[in-house]
Amino acid sequence: MIETVSLSKTATYGDQPEVLGPLKRINFIFGTNGTGKTTISRVMANDPSYSPCRVVWKDGRPMQALVYNRDFVELNFSRSAELKGVFTLGETQVKAKEEIKAKKQETDDYKDKVANLKMVLDGANGTSGKRGELATLESSFQEQCWDAYGKHKERLSLAFEGFRNSKKDFKAKVLHEAENNASLTVPLDELHKRAETIFSRALNEMSIVPDIRFALLLGYEADPILRMRVIGKEDVNIAEMIKKLGNSDWVREGRTFYDVNDRVCPFCQQKTDEAFEKSLNEYFNESFERDSKAIALLLDNYKTEATRVLQDMGQILTAPSKFLDMERFRSERDFLEAKLRLNTQQLIKKSKEPSQIFELESVINIIDAIKTLIANANKKVAEHNALVKNIGKEKTKLTSEVWKHLIEVDLSAAYTHYKAKKAELEAAIKTIEGRSTTFSQEIRTREMAIRELEKQTTSIKPTIDAINSLLASFGFYGFSLAMADHDVSYKLVREDKSDAKETLSEGEKTFVTFLYFYHLLKGSETESGITTDRIVVFDDPVSSLDSEILFIVGSLIKKVFDEARSGQSLIKQVFVLTHNVYFHKEVSFNNSRTDKALKDETFWVVRKPAKHSKLEKHERNPIQTSYELLWSEVKNPNPSLLTIQNIMRRILENYFKFFGGIDPRDVCANLTGKDQMICNSLLSWVNDGSHYAQDDIYVSMDQGTVQSYLKVFHMIFKLSEHEAHYKMMMGDTYVELEDPVSTGVMVEETPKA
Repeated sequence: MIETVSLSKTATYGDQPEVLGPLKRINFIFGTNGTGKTTISRVMANDPSYSPCRVVWKDGRPMQALVYNRDFVELNFSRSAELKGVFTLGETQVKAKEEIKAKKQETDDYKDKVANLKMVLDGANGTSGKRGELATLESSFQEQCWDAYGKHKERLSLAFEGFRNSKKDFKAKVLHEAENNASLTVPLDELHKRAETIFSRALNEMSIVPDIRFALLLGYEADPILRMRVIGKEDVNIAEMIKKLGNSDWVREGRTFYDVNDRVCPFCQQKTDEAFEKSLNEYFNESFERDSKAIALLLDNYKTEATRVLQDMGQILTAPSKFLDMERFRSERDFLEAKLRLNTQQLIKKSKEPSQIFELESVINIIDAIKTLIANANKKVAEHNALVKNIGKEKTKLTSEVWKHLIEVDLSAAYTHYKAKKAELEAAIKTIEGRSTTFSQEIRTREMAIRELEKQTTSIKPTIDAINSLLASFGFYGFSLAMADHDVSYKLVREDKSDAKETLSEGEKTFVTFLYFYHLLKGSETESGITTDRIVVFDDPVSSLDSEILFIVGSLIKKVFDEARSGQSLIKQVFVLTHNVYFHKEVSFNNSRTDKALKDETFWVVRKPAKHSKLEKHERNPIQTSYELLWSEVKNPNPSLLTIQNIMRRILENYFKFFGGIDPRDVCANLTGKDQMICNSLLSWVNDGSHYAQDDIYVSMDQGTVQSYLKVFHMIFKLSEHEAHYKMMMGDTYVELEDPVSTGVMVEETPKA
């Protein structure tokens, strides 16, 4: 059975799909000519020119669609000189019929099994089925993969290059890496650190941090002069006094003033003799002077070397290396500078007091720390430069390690669940598909057997007899159906066996074509396919038929309804499309129906309010009488701009002619201006007489004009004191008129007493 029909982008249907559905066993579709009924029947007939439209079959099982419309009439009567034979099972072939029936039942049972398996696979009534579960699992894992990427895209983005723009591709890469990545799992902070270098967009070789020479500085610290007491000659007569007083440095300092003061002591201001001068000179002999110069030289050299070392370290700070711990390096330099300054002060003191022993503070620990910092930095520089030379392999390695971390750390639990659940679902799907394939093969085997049996037991002769019997019973004696010369088709002949096809009236052509289609429902145009399940579509089957034949056609279609409802027939679903109100009422009449549609039937109206057709579903039969049908268009919130004027005219003509005694000119006289003009237009039938569709009056209208006409239409009933009828026919859509004065109605002033 067909569940829904979607129509769009074809004929009178617009881009927005109109959906006919959900559908049931019996379906009635009413619509005037030109609204799009035949398009529906052609879509059901699987016409390839209607590809934008879509038919949805129950359980995905298409059936043969037998469609009676003008295409069928044209193909089978107008174009062809002969009618194709309708093959049916011979009545005497009881055993073959029973065998066909049994195999047909087996086929249906297997089809039910396939449908049930399909339901397990694809779901129904809101369930997802196994394939749906698998799709949900895939989608969920895809989102989990994408979320994991989101955690790392800022710092490790280049590792995911080529997979950053598609969730689907990213998930596929995760699955590939999960099965093929043999890298070790590396901590995230290490990946970040390496990525800063390897994924750098400006990656070049780096210069090493220059070494600093500390050997001389350390050598000066160990100079023995620092621990030497530099004093004068001890065997000089003044030596004993100097030694006793321990003022060698004081005497040495005063000597400089003595030499320029004409042998006058700078301390006591006494004149000294030559012997004292000689003793003083002998005390501060050549050895003393040599050691003093050594101290002065040590001081100069220490200052020079300390300055050089600090300058070298300053240059490193000016052009810092990214691999050198600059904070520690700066701290060690500052510490070294302070130590060197202190040691320099000690050397200055030694130069002033050479007789004293001094010891410099060792800077070896600071220097070792500085050397270690530089060595570590240069090791990293070497590694970096080696990496630059081998950047391709390093990128590949890091990328692999990033994916490994993503899978083993971020997606570990999710991937384990996904892999296990997917294996479970795929195994279930494979089993079900295997059973479905087996059952489908059973179906094909039985269908082939049925076709062979049908070929052995079918004939087109029973259809000739049945159609001729119906023609005679309905008074068509002037022609009949006969077997064509090659025994596989029919021809229409007169009593004298002459060809009757070209001389039949339109009504006769329509009726005989319908009878042919009616019998085709019980057979097939070929020797096989007679027992194939089918749906039936009747599209305006009563064109050119008089009322008596229309009744006959309606009765035959009702028999088709009964067969479809029985559940034992090959006919599983029926559609009736018509524009004829009388035929619709006749064919849809059912004593079992009360107010609403029966459980196995649907009612539809196809309308064309503007450019495009619209489908409307109704809970009850929408077509009561032709008069009520006209009112249903007035009640519609979006009436057709093309037909609404003449619909209102017909209502007024039918109603007021029935009641009589009402002069429309008196009604219009109570209106003014534009409303009076519209009133005269709506009541034009008074002067023109009764009219039909072909002489309808039409004025170009928009929605604003339509509302003006509808307002005046209401006024006519109100002014003629028949508003009760208007209110009854409008039902729930009735709206009170505005104040008469505001609507342009002439109001007579009530005389004062």
